[in-house]
Amino acid sequence: MTLAEAAAAAGGRVLGDGSLHFERIATVRDAGPRDLAMMADHRYAAELSGCRGGALLVPESLSGLEGGPADRLVVADPHAALIDLLPLLHPEPPRERGVHPAAVIDPSVTVPGDACVGPHAVIRAGAAIGAGARIGANCFVGEGVAIGKAAVLHPNVTLYAGSVLGDRVVIHAGARIGVDGFGYVSSGGVHRKVPQVGGCVIEDDVEIGANCTIDRGSIGRTVIGAGSKLDNLVHIGHNASIGPGSMLVAQVGVAGSVRSGAGVAMGGQAGISGHLRIGERARIAAQAGVIGDVEPGQTVSGYPARDHKSYLRSMAGLMKLPELIRRVGRVERRLGLEEAG
Repeated sequence: MTLAEAAAAAGGRVLGDGSLHFERIATVRDAGPRDLAMMADHRYAAELSGCRGGALLVPESLSGLEGGPADRLVVADPHAALIDLLPLLHPEPPRERGVHPAAVIDPSVTVPGDACVGPHAVIRAGAAIGAGARIGANCFVGEGVAIGKAAVLHPNVTLYAGSVLGDRVVIHAGARIGVDGFGYVSSGGVHRKVPQVGGCVIEDDVEIGANCTIDRGSIGRTVIGAGSKLDNLVHIGHNASIGPGSMLVAQVGVAGSVRSGAGVAMGGQAGISGHLRIGERARIAAQAGVIGDVEPGQTVSGYPARDHKSYLRSMAGLMKLPELIRRVGRVERRLGLEEAG
């Protein structure tokens, strides 16, 4: 691809030689002479002097930086430009169709002609497979599961009985959907399990990362709203509801019966206690421990989680604590000397 072709595809402009060819997009540090080096943040400017890339992909705000390749592709947002450029440089291979001979499919199940079922996948009775769905090797699709159109199950995904996947859902390797929730009643020192008989619904255009676990409802439903994206190793408890368009980063844990609104973002390792309400477009910072409701649009951080500005003030005070202790010690010693006198 030439810089001129890339500019046309990504809606950018060229500084320098538009006929310059590149074969891939790489980081500033790793780029070679046949690469377009990407620099989206000024924090990497110090690495420009050692950049060996043939050209540079930068936002308008960094287009005039000194050092590095003189030929540049200037765009509004380099990360957004990747959405346009990477599929052109790395086109997906043709989609396979058909059922592998090693797959085990109940006779009651109809697999559409344009769908694909990989080796050793198991599909149980009553499952419904949407047009264009792809079910990878070693996947397990339980009784009565519904898989929407163009959904993709990467290898080793498990869908427990009755789970429902919408259209264009993508689930990465090792994820478990519709697992029994952690529901017990303790009596006389014995933990008795409450039967988990509810549903688990993954709405359209959701992407679920590797090794995520999403519980089914106990008697209601667990729902992941349309367009939400879950990073790897996220756990969603039973009867929880994640609003549409939400983003949950790695190792987030959401306890049972949480109600989270649309467009919520949860940072890595954030933990949400059960039965809480998280308002629309709230922001939960990484490692926050949320033990109370969060208002719509509010940003919280820390443990226990509180308003982000309040948390920052608290941390600023905590950093002053060693000096404060020393000052108090000096005062106490002075007072002690005065009393002795």
